Amino acid sequence: MTSLPSNLELRDIELRISTQPVPYREALEEMTARNARIAAGEARELIWLLEHPPVYTAGTSAAVAELLDPRFEVVEAGRGGRYTYHGPGQRIGYVLLDLKKRARDARGFVHGLEGWVIETLRDFGVETFRSEGRIGIWTTDVDGREAKIGAIGVRIRKWVTMHGFSVNVAPDLSHFTGIVPCGIDEFGVTSLKRLGKDVDLAAFDAALIARAPAFLASLESPCPPATPETTAPETGALETGAPETPA
Repeated sequence: MTSLPSNLELRDIELRISTQPVPYREALEEMTARNARIAAGEARELIWLLEHPPVYTAGTSAAVAELLDPRFEVVEAGRGGRYTYHGPGQRIGYVLLDLKKRARDARGFVHGLEGWVIETLRDFGVETFRSEGRIGIWTTDVDGREAKIGAIGVRIRKWVTMHGFSVNVAPDLSHFTGIVPCGIDEFGVTSLKRLGKDVDLAAFDAALIARAPAFLASLESPCPPATPETTAPETGALETGAPETPA
């Protein structure tokens, strides 16, 4: 497995790669504190790539009926969205950026995250897409049906982002059956492994890092208005549908 140093520099943004699974509550506590410090001008921005031990996380729109089998710990995440599963074999990307330095466009930030993941997956021969009314990253599964391969959920406080994305590289897909993922029960979930792509996390990280400058550049301008060809992300991916009042 290709190795990467645990901490890299990406311009003036800290890029951290955790080599061991980080408990969700621990990561949430660290993210929350770092978010406040970035807003106060006391810390650098952060892109954090990691895995979690198996956990179900509940967003601000989560419905109890969508928690089908709480076989793992359930944690209220504080992000937008509904129930999501995180576990080994899934690449999590927590993105803590100060949008006051950029276009102050919450919708554009979510759109940019989606584009970053879509372009990275394309590097591995997987064509993915946005789908109107369904937040996240979608592809055509082995059975020919649409399936979700990546999830997006963010929170924006004082124009500083937190949470981010998850991509199913090679997780145990049976673990998703304990919830209705993101509240959408008519479509399944898939992974790079299920699609026949043998990709390790280090290789996926390297592709993400290579695509990061383009993602950051996309945040410099407001997101274009939504059209049928470029569907806008749902505001359900954002805390209470909008950022908290900026400082």
